[in-house]
Amino acid sequence: MRRSVIAAVVVSVAIVAGGALLIARTERTLRTSRVEALEQDRVEFDLSDVHPTVSLFSQLKVRDDYSSAVVFDGMTVLAGPDGLTVGTQGEPGARRLRSGVELPAAPITGLAVGVPRGGSRPELIAATRGEGVLLLDDVSRGTVRQLRPRDAALRDATAVAVLSSGEMLIGTRTKGLLRWDGRTLAYFSAALTGVPVTALAGDGAEFWVGTRDRGVFRWHAGQMDHFDQSSGLPDEQVESVALDGGRAFVGTPLGVAEFDDGRPARMLAKGVFAHALAVEGDRLDVASIDQGIVAVPLGQEGGGRRVNPMGEAVRAESFLAVGDAVFAVTANGLLEHGRSGGWTPLPSAAASPTAGPVLAERNVSALSFGPDGSLWVGYFDSGMDVVDLAAERTRHIEDDHVFCVNRIAPDGVRGTMDVATANGLVLFDAAGRERQVMTRRDGLIADQVTDIAFTRGGTVLATPAGITFLDASGVSSLYGFQGLVNNHVYALASDAESGTLLAGTLGGISVLGNTAVLHDATVRRNLTTKNSGLKQSWITAIVAVPDSEKKGQRWFVGTYGAGVVELGADGQFTPMDGATRAMEINPNAMLVTARHVFAGSLGEGLFVYDRAGGRWSQVRAGLPSLNVTALAEHEGELYVGTENGVAHIAEAELAP
Repeated sequence: MRRSVIAAVVVSVAIVAGGALLIARTERTLRTSRVEALEQDRVEFDLSDVHPTVSLFSQLKVRDDYSSAVVFDGMTVLAGPDGLTVGTQGEPGARRLRSGVELPAAPITGLAVGVPRGGSRPELIAATRGEGVLLLDDVSRGTVRQLRPRDAALRDATAVAVLSSGEMLIGTRTKGLLRWDGRTLAYFSAALTGVPVTALAGDGAEFWVGTRDRGVFRWHAGQMDHFDQSSGLPDEQVESVALDGGRAFVGTPLGVAEFDDGRPARMLAKGVFAHALAVEGDRLDVASIDQGIVAVPLGQEGGGRRVNPMGEAVRAESFLAVGDAVFAVTANGLLEHGRSGGWTPLPSAAASPTAGPVLAERNVSALSFGPDGSLWVGYFDSGMDVVDLAAERTRHIEDDHVFCVNRIAPDGVRGTMDVATANGLVLFDAAGRERQVMTRRDGLIADQVTDIAFTRGGTVLATPAGITFLDASGVSSLYGFQGLVNNHVYALASDAESGTLLAGTLGGISVLGNTAVLHDATVRRNLTTKNSGLKQSWITAIVAVPDSEKKGQRWFVGTYGAGVVELGADGQFTPMDGATRAMEINPNAMLVTARHVFAGSLGEGLFVYDRAGGRWSQVRAGLPSLNVTALAEHEGELYVGTENGVAHIAEAELAP
C-alpha cells in the first residue's frame, strides 16, 4: 500500500506539474501571439519638425474656402485647402500658416484640440489629405510637428480626435482607424481596418466612428457595436456625428438618426442631407448640402424649419461650439447664431486681402494666355476665369457648356481662344466673348473634348470616342475602325514641319500623317507596350521638343504610371533619368519653353527638364499643392496650376 500511495503521489505531482507546464506554455503562447499581433498592427511612421519653406513662388489669391474650425489658446483657428488662419475670435487681423510654405503642401481636412499622451499642454491637431497629421503646440510661433505614416494611403487623413487618455485617433480615407499613443502608431481594431472613415466623435469611455459606406461604429467598454440601415440608420453613408450626454446624432444624406445610450431612438430631419451637426440646447442644427441650415427641435418628432442667414441658404461646412454658443463654419468664415434664430457673419478672421486679382475657384485644370496677355484659368468642376493681370481684374465665365474645362488653346490663325470642355468646344474671340459652341450636333464625334491641337490643315480635337478634324472642307472624324489604336484620346501634339500628329490614348500612341489636309490624315503607325518599349499604355500628355542638333523630331510623352519617356524618330521609347519612374503625369500638364520642358505630376510636384544640360529636376517647395494640373508661360514667367490654385515664378529662377 505504501508503494501505491507513493506512486499515486508521484502521478499526481506529475499531472500537476504537467498542467502547470501546459498553462505556462499556453500563457507564453498567448503572450507571444499578442506581441505578434501588436507588431502586425503597428504602422511605420516618421515624426519630425516642419520647417518653413523659403519659396520663390508667388500665388494668385483665391477666395477663402474654410471647412473646419476650433478654438485654441483663446484664438479661433480656421482650416481649409490653403492651410490655417489663426486669429483672436471675432476680430480681424489674423495670421496664416500656408500650405506649401509654413505647412506641408496638403489641404487640412479636420481639426481637434487635446493633450496627447506624453504632452503637458493642449495641442492643435490637424488632419491632412496626403501628409498625415500636424501637431502645433504654439500657433503664434508656428511650431509644427508632423506625424507622417510611410504608407501613402495612411497619410490621407479625414478626421482626428484626442481621447481623455491622451491617445489620438486618426481616421483615414481608405485604410480605417489608427491610434497614436505618443510612441507607437497602430491600427485601432481589426473591425475598423480598411473602412473609409468620415467622422470621429467621443472621449476615452466611448467614441463613434462614421464611415463612407459602412454605417457607424460605437466603441464602449472595450467592445464594438455596428449600426447600418438594417439597424437604425437612414443611409450607410455617414457625414457627421454629434454627441450630447448620452445621446448621439448621426447625420447621413437621407436624414439624422438619434441614438440614446447606444440604442436607436428615432429619425430626425428626414430627407435632409445632413453634412454637419451641432446640438444647441433643445435644438439640433443641421447643415445641409442644398437646404441651408435646418433647425430641428429635439422636443418633438419629425422635420424642422429652415433658417436662412442673410435671407439666403448658406452652406455650412461644419459647426464650432464655444461654451453654450454655436457658430457655423462656411467657406467665407464664421456665422453666429443670434437670439432671433438667424445666422449673421462675424467680422472676418482672415488677414487683410493681398493686392491682385482673386480667382473664383482653386481646382485648376487648364491654363493659357490670350493674345492680350490675359490669363485664362479653367477649372475641373466649374467654369473658367479670364484674369487681367495688369488691371488686377477677374471675370468668371460659366454656363452649360463652359464647365469642366479640359484644355484652353489660342488659335493664332483664326484669332480665337478655343476651350475644350466636357460639354463641347467653345470658341471665344480675343476679347473673351463667346462666339460659337460645337457639340455632336455640329459633327463632333463626342461632346467631351479632352485636347486641342493645330496643324497646317486646321484644328484637331481629342475625344473619348476618337479624333475630330475641323478644316476648310468641314468636319470629319477618325476612330478605331480606321486604325486608331484606341478610341479614348487624351492628348495631341503636332509637328508643323513634318506634318506629323501624335494622338495619345488609353492604349498607346497613334502616329498620323498627311495632316496638311486633315480629311486625308491617316494612321501611319501605332506604338504600344508590345512593339515599342512603352511601359504604360495610358498616355496623358505629349509635347514636341525641337532638337537643336537636327537628329530628328523628339517627343516627350507623359504617362499614367511610368512618368515621362522620350520618343525618338525611330519609334522607340527611351527612359529619362529622373522622370521615368512609377508616377502619374496629369492630363495635358506638360509645357515646352525655349529653356525647359515642364511636367506636372499627380502628388509629386513639378518636374523640370533643363534642355541645355539634358537633366530633370523636381520642384516641391513653395507649391500650394503637389498635384500639378496645368502649365503656361508668358514673358518669362511660369504659371503652375494645381488643385489648390495657381502659383507663378520667373522661369530664370528655376535654372540649375
